[in-house]
Amino acid sequence: MIDRRILLASVAGLFGLAAFRWLRASPAYAAEKFEIEKTDAEWRAQLTPQQYEILRKEGTERPGSSPLLKEHRKGTFACAGCDLPLFSSETKYESGTGWPSFWKPLDNAIGTTSDRTFGMLRTEVHCRRCGGHLGHVFDDGPKPTGLRYCMDGFALVFHPAAPSAT
Repeated sequence: MIDRRILLASVAGLFGLAAFRWLRASPAYAAEKFEIEKTDAEWRAQLTPQQYEILRKEGTERPGSSPLLKEHRKGTFACAGCDLPLFSSETKYESGTGWPSFWKPLDNAIGTTSDRTFGMLRTEVHCRRCGGHLGHVFDDGPKPTGLRYCMDGFALVFHPAAPSAT
């Protein structure tokens, strides 16, 4: 006869293993194929340590640390990994979160996956061309979309619009 304590401990252990699998991070680019694929060494050589940690290891920057947070010129925000244009400055807004926020990406610019790290279910945003992690999207943004694309500024580069001819 199985002791009740052994049975309960075994069931708790199985639930613990299941929870661990649910909570662990799984990079978006691990299962997908992208137009631009490089070895880990190639990404490390191309990116700064901070860009590498964010884009390739799904890290994040400290709130308020990105110079792009205060970028208000007209232009385009592109992926720091492959330079794909991602967001127009016309969709950037001040969300008060400490990260550059946008209410809409450019067409065919991003991909999304479910992110269950830290015990929460979020929607992770990555570059559709190189798979670089950009941040997360939330449903508490402004009209017209109601979305907040909360991006890591170090995962982006800014290209100012060309001055108009007068």
